[in-house]
Amino acid sequence: MSQTVDRALSILPLLARGPAGLEQVARHLDVHKSTALRLLRTLHEHGMVHRQGDQRYRLGARLIALAQEAVENIDVRAVAHPYLAELNEACGHTVHLAVRQEDEVLYIDKVESRYPVRMYSRIGRPVAVTVAAVAKVILADLPEDERRALAERLDYPRHTPRSTPGPAAFLKELARVREQGWATDLGGHEETVNCVAAPVRGADGRVAAALSVSAPAAVAGADELMRLLPLVRRTADAVSAEYAGRPPAA
Repeated sequence: MSQTVDRALSILPLLARGPAGLEQVARHLDVHKSTALRLLRTLHEHGMVHRQGDQRYRLGARLIALAQEAVENIDVRAVAHPYLAELNEACGHTVHLAVRQEDEVLYIDKVESRYPVRMYSRIGRPVAVTVAAVAKVILADLPEDERRALAERLDYPRHTPRSTPGPAAFLKELARVREQGWATDLGGHEETVNCVAAPVRGADGRVAAALSVSAPAAVAGADELMRLLPLVRRTADAVSAEYAGRPPAA
């Protein structure tokens, strides 16, 4: 029975690459065509595959609907929280998880610093979108036309002398973040607070969230925080792997 299940499941990646005929499926499984046909009929009955008019098979609507439903019901916060706690244990600083909601980026989880000097933030509160590292990571993944439209309609408050001054500078920064795969906020929102962030990606490869480590400069200067960047990126990659249902990277 386990061999039958294994063979049936092996058909799905083949059809994900495009429609295939009975002979091609049998050859892929290294079985007789009658065996392949029984498997295809069973998958067809459950809506996992669909037989086209040309007698080739493709993935079925039921399978696609189930996959979409599963993705929508995965809670990135629940997946990420144990990793946030591990990251906090390793570095001691405040760790955040953030997601986008329209033109805002919100904190949805936080593990507090163990140091007495802490930064102020609150779950559910929007970040300073034009300077925050988590916002840069998330918005850098938008298609170019969406990035440009968003940059033009945002306000650019001068929180500090290091704040992003306007749309052109913001787009330039997002392009840099998109290329390098991480972002910083070194005194752009509060002169005494630094932050580094990395993306959490879903099964489609798109950025679904961002996680960050933040610390007051009195606790960790910019150079010290930048030394944590590899750890932040490895943590984000581990969250991405579990969230997307992939094996973790070696």
